[in-house]
Amino acid sequence: MMRKMMFVASALMLISICAAMPAAYAQNCDRECLKGFVTQYTDAMAAHNPGALPVTANVKFTEDSKELKLGEGMWKTFTKLAGYRRDILDVKQGVAVSFLVVEGTDPAVPTLYVIRLKIEDRKVSEIESMLVRNRQEGMLYNPDNLKTVMPLMLTEVPANQKTAREEAIKIAITYPEGLRIGSFVKADSPMVDEAYRYENGNLMAGPGCTFFPTCNVMKTQSIPTLSEITHRVIAVDEELGVVAMRMNFGKGSLFSGNGVLDVWHSFKIFDGKIHAAEAYCKEVPAGQKSGWD
Repeated sequence: MMRKMMFVASALMLISICAAMPAAYAQNCDRECLKGFVTQYTDAMAAHNPGALPVTANVKFTEDSKELKLGEGMWKTFTKLAGYRRDILDVKQGVAVSFLVVEGTDPAVPTLYVIRLKIEDRKVSEIESMLVRNRQEGMLYNPDNLKTVMPLMLTEVPANQKTAREEAIKIAITYPEGLRIGSFVKADSPMVDEAYRYENGNLMAGPGCTFFPTCNVMKTQSIPTLSEITHRVIAVDEELGVVAMRMNFGKGSLFSGNGVLDVWHSFKIFDGKIHAAEAYCKEVPAGQKSGWD
């Protein structure tokens, strides 16, 4: 009798698990799903209709570190994408990060706009965003160099060159560590010789860089010592080999003034090395929190 009862209980448990599997899989959001949410988000913004975006009851929305009601901020002036869109899709975490160039009420003034969307049960539960509208806001601002996405950032990494997720994160973290101590060499950041870095559309390191002396090689270029730098990993695109981070560079990160740089960075990593870095950055008051700390 006992064996029969155990068999029945096991059978009922198996039936319960199998019945739950379709529902569980239905909640998963693959790459196309995540990409679709970025499109839904920008379409809803263009229509100035936050009701068109499926969100959770307690969705949180921040713009430039300030918590707003969905539909406020850039939602009021957004008109359309200006052609540049680069998605970083983290299927494991259900997160989509997208670097965009968009137009507002004045089409002659493109805005650098970056968002992080957290998807839960096929709804948006978190929206984190930052925008840069001019050189005064971003210190560096060159949207003319953001007409198309660099091919390397869109190239899928072959299986034999992929770096495991946790290892890729460790490699990406050597970048803020290098800034913290003032040297990518001392931080032993694994960068290939031809690695490049763009910030707000400006070539700041790598072959062809003339912004600073020594900037033609990213690993050995002269960099400031930013002892107050903080960082947070926000997405890992395992297919493209891209790690996205948000950083506050802290004291000493501006050419002049008392503010600091708020930076959304991304790193192309494969074969265990950093091959490229691209970022949007904005001047903010010292001590400003991201709203997601």
